[in-house]
Amino acid sequence: MPRITASRKTLRPDPKFGSLLASKFINAMMNDGKKSTAQQVFYDALEIVKERLPAEEPIEVFTKAVENVKPAIEVRSKRVGGAAYQVPMQVNRTRQQSLAIRWMLMAIKEKKGRPTHVKLADELVAAYNREGVAMARRENVHRMADANKAFAHFAW
Repeated sequence: MPRITASRKTLRPDPKFGSLLASKFINAMMNDGKKSTAQQVFYDALEIVKERLPAEEPIEVFTKAVENVKPAIEVRSKRVGGAAYQVPMQVNRTRQQSLAIRWMLMAIKEKKGRPTHVKLADELVAAYNREGVAMARRENVHRMADANKAFAHFAW
C-alpha cells in the first residue's frame, strides 16, 4: 500500500517558475521552517546556473539534473532462511524523485567553505552534465544492483 504524504496533495507550485518539483526541492532544503530563506538560496543558485549555461533555461537545467540523478534500480535487504541478501529491485517514481532530491542535498551539505547557493549551482550543473557527487552515488547504487543480480530471483 503506497504511503501518501500530505505534501503531495497540498503542494503548491513555486511562485517564480510554477514547478511542483522545484517546490518539493525547496521544501526538502528548508531548515527550521524558513521557507523564504530556502527559496532565496534556490533562486540564487538558478541565477548562477543561468550565467554558466546561458543557452539553457535554469528550471530546465534543474529538472534535467534531477532526472539524471534518479536511480532506476536499488538493492534492498531481504531475509531468506536466516541469511540476508541484497536483492536488486525497481524503484517507483516517487521514491526515485525523493532519492534524487535527498542525494543532491546531501552532496551540497558535504561540501564546506562556500555559500549554499554556489554549492547548489555547482551540483546542478554537474548533475546536468552527468557528473558530480549525486551522480556518483547513483552510479554506486546501480553498480551494487548489478553486482547482486544473482539474487534477483528473491524479489517477489
